[in-house]
Amino acid sequence: MLLDLSAAFDTVDHANLLRRLKTSYGIGGSVLEWFTSYLSGRIQSVCCSTSTSDASAVLCGVPQGSVLGPILFLLYTADLLWLVEHHNLRPHIYTDDTQIYGFCRPAAATQLQETVSACIDDVATWMQSNRLQLNTTKTEVIWCTSNRRQHQLPQVALRVGTDHVTPTLSVRDLGIYVDCDVSVRTDVSRSVSSCFAVLCQLRSIRRSVSPAVVQSLVVSLVLSRLDHGNTTLTCLPGNQLDRLQSVMNAAARLVCSARKYDHIMPLLRDLHWLPVRERIEFKLTVLVFRFLHGTAPPYLANELWSCVVWRTSTQEGGCALRPRLLS
Repeated sequence: MLLDLSAAFDTVDHANLLRRLKTSYGIGGSVLEWFTSYLSGRIQSVCCSTSTSDASAVLCGVPQGSVLGPILFLLYTADLLWLVEHHNLRPHIYTDDTQIYGFCRPAAATQLQETVSACIDDVATWMQSNRLQLNTTKTEVIWCTSNRRQHQLPQVALRVGTDHVTPTLSVRDLGIYVDCDVSVRTDVSRSVSSCFAVLCQLRSIRRSVSPAVVQSLVVSLVLSRLDHGNTTLTCLPGNQLDRLQSVMNAAARLVCSARKYDHIMPLLRDLHWLPVRERIEFKLTVLVFRFLHGTAPPYLANELWSCVVWRTSTQEGGCALRPRLLS
């Protein structure tokens, strides 16, 4: 369940937030006065053409575009974690994106639906009491299982408050599309489509700008899209990787003004671009390095180590300890 809030950052009550910082997190004294000063005294007005409305005080909401904005919102909604866990479900909150996870055997799917609906009722009640608004029209539900069990997935709508949400086959979570068979085919297809559309636009202006500008635009608009969340593409089938690699090949030929059938590896080497498969492996190894040295988020490190099985294999000349990630 992917919950959506209406104007989440704009509806945070200042008085409730300051009271929660004091009672729940033990923030007081001059630090609490800093937060009070940061939130108070703000005004807003509306400008239309040459006319400007009278200024009015901002009594709710956290400043957007600031470092403190998302942190204060997370502190404001932290009680949702306990509320969801009370229903034996798993929450995950990233700023104003809230997800609720549950798992069961196929025969217990109906019971899980009832549990999730009851949890959503409590979440909606909590949000209403804290001046937040759950947007049921943008809330999404997805059931995930393997391909051979797709026929066992429930097809009935899930009750969310007074509305009913029909399960979907693909959802977008933090910019990454997840399919109901726990694949990323939709994400790959959309990435390839959007990247080729950008390359087509850049090709039309290639002769009007310098090669350095073309390369900068390709890196920022195309390669950044290929790199976004690419650790989720680990163990991706070769045919899907080939589709992503075709985008990079087209981008390299555009930057180097190469012909369609020119060999691609020299171009990638000159541009210092790793191929797609190696980019994924590089990002994954950097993430594991951060886990090992304590610079990654602790909850991610715990999830990684819970999936690692250390086994000793006897080899000629001694024993070797090898990690194996469970699929």
